[in-house]
Amino acid sequence: MPALTHLAPILFLLLLLGLTALDIALVVSLIRPGDERRQLIVWKASASTLGGIAGYLVLRVALNFVRGYEALNPYTLLTVIAAMYFVFLLYHRSRYGG
Repeated sequence: MPALTHLAPILFLLLLLGLTALDIALVVSLIRPGDERRQLIVWKASASTLGGIAGYLVLRVALNFVRGYEALNPYTLLTVIAAMYFVFLLYHRSRYGG
């Protein structure tokens, strides 16, 4: 069991670095220029992500009225946005070819 207790911080650090790389890749993907098809794919993925995050935030506001105020962790929210964006990006890329 002692080996697992030493392995947990390393795995957590690797997860944190992977999520940070995902956040950076989000920004790079939005900035990188491309042809009209790529712009369409990025636009649709961005619109889908915005809709998903807006729905999530509406639910959080409703829960805050019921339960009381609970703060959002900005890093967690950014990571969820990046993960949603890349899932939608892969979906739209497979749908429109790319």
